Amino acid sequence: LHALLLWVLALLWPAAALPFLPGNIGQALGLSDGEGAGRILHRSKRGWMWNQFFLMEEYTGTDHQYVGKLHSNMDKDDGNVKYVLTGEGAGNLFIIDEKSGDIHATKRLDREEKAMYTLHAKVIDRRTNREMEADTEFNIKIHDINDNEPKFAKEIFFASVPEMSEVGTSVATVTANDADDQTYGNSARLVYSILQGQPYFSVDSENGTIKTALPGMDREVKENYQVVIQAKDMAGQMGGLSGTTTVSITLSDVNDSPPRFANHSFRVTAVESTEVGGAIGRIKADDPDIGRNAEMDYSIVGGHDMFNIITDQTTQEGVLVVRKGLDYEEKRDYEFRVEVRNTYLDARFVHGLQFKDFATVRVTVEDVDEPPVFTRNPYVIEVHEDTAAGSFVGVVSARDPDAESKPVKYSIDRHTDLERLFNIDSVNGSITTLKALDREMSRWHNISVVATEINNPRQTTRVPVFIKVLDVNDNAPEFAMSYDTFVCENVKAGQLIQTISAVDTDEPLVGHKFVFSIAPANPNFTIVDREDNTANILTRRGGFRRREMSMYFLPVVISDNDYPIQSSTSTLIVRVCACDSRGNMQTCNPEVLPFSDGLTTGALVAILLCVVILLMIVVLFAALRRQRKKEPLIISKEDVRDNVVSYNDEGGGEEDTQAFDIGTLRHPEAMDANKMRRDIIPEMLFPYRRSSPTKDHNGDVRDFINGRLQDNDSDPTAPPYDSLATYAYEGSGSLAESLSSLESGATEGDQDYDYLTGWGPPFKKLAEMYVAKSPDRET
Repeated sequence: LHALLLWVLALLWPAAALPFLPGNIGQALGLSDGEGAGRILHRSKRGWMWNQFFLMEEYTGTDHQYVGKLHSNMDKDDGNVKYVLTGEGAGNLFIIDEKSGDIHATKRLDREEKAMYTLHAKVIDRRTNREMEADTEFNIKIHDINDNEPKFAKEIFFASVPEMSEVGTSVATVTANDADDQTYGNSARLVYSILQGQPYFSVDSENGTIKTALPGMDREVKENYQVVIQAKDMAGQMGGLSGTTTVSITLSDVNDSPPRFANHSFRVTAVESTEVGGAIGRIKADDPDIGRNAEMDYSIVGGHDMFNIITDQTTQEGVLVVRKGLDYEEKRDYEFRVEVRNTYLDARFVHGLQFKDFATVRVTVEDVDEPPVFTRNPYVIEVHEDTAAGSFVGVVSARDPDAESKPVKYSIDRHTDLERLFNIDSVNGSITTLKALDREMSRWHNISVVATEINNPRQTTRVPVFIKVLDVNDNAPEFAMSYDTFVCENVKAGQLIQTISAVDTDEPLVGHKFVFSIAPANPNFTIVDREDNTANILTRRGGFRRREMSMYFLPVVISDNDYPIQSSTSTLIVRVCACDSRGNMQTCNPEVLPFSDGLTTGALVAILLCVVILLMIVVLFAALRRQRKKEPLIISKEDVRDNVVSYNDEGGGEEDTQAFDIGTLRHPEAMDANKMRRDIIPEMLFPYRRSSPTKDHNGDVRDFINGRLQDNDSDPTAPPYDSLATYAYEGSGSLAESLSSLESGATEGDQDYDYLTGWGPPFKKLAEMYVAKSPDRET
């Protein structure tokens, strides 16, 4: 059956089956040498042959698929020959009948997974297990069937084409792949067609190229198109498999639409206070194109003196701006034409279309309350420095530019005239001086004058006024520097010792010219004017001696040439120094002359210095001693105005000299020493306190004090300030009663002193003295 199918295949497709037909027949029928034809291999030492087998893929039968039969002329059909199969898939995919040589496929094979298998066959003698035929290679080729549909690389493709493209303009090419064998049959022969997107686009059936099919496609009408392309195998015949993809096509923009004004007349309102360069309005033309093709440029036809128009590149609007200041009182209405055109043009669409448009713009100027306007800005005024206070300097003028011409008042911003040197008349703007000016202190004064509308103080204008102080010859010249001049002892007459120059803070128009002289005539030195604002100091004689005069003071008179002439006298100090033969200074210290008693000046200075140091040490020591000495709290008993000490303690009687130290009153600092320390625990947390007597028992003391108080208040000789009076009076209500021995019993044994132990620590020592002598305790 297999050989018959191959013969039928050869009849239907002779070109395709001819290379394989003879070998297959020989293999299937087991022909010997010379019985087959075509590609049968002829071997001199082999009695059987084969070339390759063909096997259909995707076998759907239930039995093993028959591949072919191997047969050798060594096989005598006596059962002694054994066929052995090895190689790719042998034993699992392919099996062979050891006796008959029939080969079967055990599984369904897929050509797209593996198209050909290479195997080896040999013949073995069953009795001796020797090879009767050598190992021979053969192939099993999987025959393709149409079991794979065409597939595109992506489910959706994106493409673009310029609008207004001609018919047949290529847009994009999409291709599909078919996994079937492209060399055999039509299983992989694809045909492309368009399922959606007509009549705008078409596709080439062979290569999948999408082209435009409709002329004049306008992006402004429709921009995006969805095109569905189908690829079908089997050359597009019925029964073939197919696959589809979607192509999203966008029409790209071209400059095929000119800009147009929706309204060819615009009205703009501008206030006259708009600054130069300020925007007063916007106009816009419409262009349906996008991107670069929609960029526009605005201009005023013929230009304009007062206005200009610029293009806003972001919004593609024309912005009207002011070129010169507007004045409502001068002109209120303006009219001009504006042109708009595309920046970039497409030569394909220029013909027959005007890619520009025009519109008329009318500008109306509105009046505003304007601030005053000065006639000049800034002002420069000159004044001489010798001008007296209250003198006229200059005048400024401002006016209200509005039609009403409201009155204006003037003032000086005092932040610019902190020294208050100037004043201004608020009505006429005249500037006067308040103080005398000095050019040498300040050559320029920069002030700000403010003009304010009287009816509307918020309308103000400032103008700078620069006041230049002109020079007056009011300063005399003086030395340009401090000179260190010396003359040698061995100098000769007429020798130059110093060249001097002068400076003058004034600035005459013709320049400085100084005259130097010495007045009165000096016997030691002379001066020579060099006529270049410098002068030479020369010696009149020689033989200067430091012992006679160590220093000379030379008055030099310097005069200027301006009017009025100013002159000054400067003193040049000339020291006498010892010099070498070349005139180089060695020392200028005066020689020390010895005294008759043998003490030199240096020794006297040293002695005087030691005395001063000793005096300073004595004064310092006395000051320290005085600082250590402390004055008493109360210097005098009579003067107690600022030395009142209050204490709360009760005396123990007239004989009690240890209960309280009266010195505490005079030395309050002693009280601080008796304070309880906080860093240790006291022996008694709650010290014993005697209960205070009742008010009834203190009546005699109170009466006594009140009586003394009345006596002092009524005393006309009492001092006019508060005073402290001390009285030695003991009240009758004291719990301790009197401790005086004057009222004691005849003998100590008659008294019972046990009560002293209950009076607390202040009477502890007293209790020990008396309680120890009690007869009861002794018993």
